[in-house]
Amino acid sequence: MGRTARVPQNDEEFNFVSPAVKYLLFFFNTIFWIISLVLMSIGVFARITKHETAMACLTVDPSILLMIVGVLMFFLTFCGCVGSLRENICLLQTFCICLTILFLLQLAAGILGFVFSDKVRHKVTEMINNAILHYRDDLDLQNLIDFGQKEFACCGGTSYKDWSRNIYFNCTDDNPSRERCAVPFSCCLISKDENVINTMCGHGMQALDHLQADAFINTNGCIDKLVNWIHSNLFLLGGVALGLAIPQLVGILLSQVLINQIQDQIKLQNYNQQHRSDPWS
Repeated sequence: MGRTARVPQNDEEFNFVSPAVKYLLFFFNTIFWIISLVLMSIGVFARITKHETAMACLTVDPSILLMIVGVLMFFLTFCGCVGSLRENICLLQTFCICLTILFLLQLAAGILGFVFSDKVRHKVTEMINNAILHYRDDLDLQNLIDFGQKEFACCGGTSYKDWSRNIYFNCTDDNPSRERCAVPFSCCLISKDENVINTMCGHGMQALDHLQADAFINTNGCIDKLVNWIHSNLFLLGGVALGLAIPQLVGILLSQVLINQIQDQIKLQNYNQQHRSDPWS
């Protein structure tokens, strides 16, 4: 009976795990681990400095959203960092599976948002109406609405008269506010040639009809402007979505490659150990 050749010493020193893949995945996760800490810090700071905020009318309080995203990123990147550095298959598989689920959820949300665009539009309309209702209650919300109205040259949700929903701007006769029947200054048409800007230009605009008000303010609602902007910038939005998806796909690919390499290395070690214990087998 012939004797099986002994495995050369060089084979025992061979390593399937590529240092390039291992440390690339580690540094990749380290970057996002730092980002997660920054997000959590911003969220905690915002929550502490503002105990109650009207921004909560936007379905989810932004500070809580930042903390949730930060915690999830921290957990994922921790698994990726420690798993790659320690060559731990369990942590790497957790990282890979969670990242895959997250990617699929984002993909499903995008598809559902496209298919049920009418329901999404209704939800956006509801959020904008709630934001108008709380306009004077929160400075951050006020700045956000003003920025949107200036950027999209719009006023209100569907029209400028949506501002009557706000207690300070409504047109009822018993409203004692100085802003009665007005719209915010961000709705106004501002000419670059004006030396002195009239910050009171929005006063009384809701009492005018569409044609009369159109000479002083933007009368079109922000929802239609936003929809038109999305339709005209589909390639830009697609690029942003792709930019968010690529890091996730890279993380999934690197982690799966490293898992396979570690499994091959374990098989080699088991083979070498068995061969050393029974060299005649």
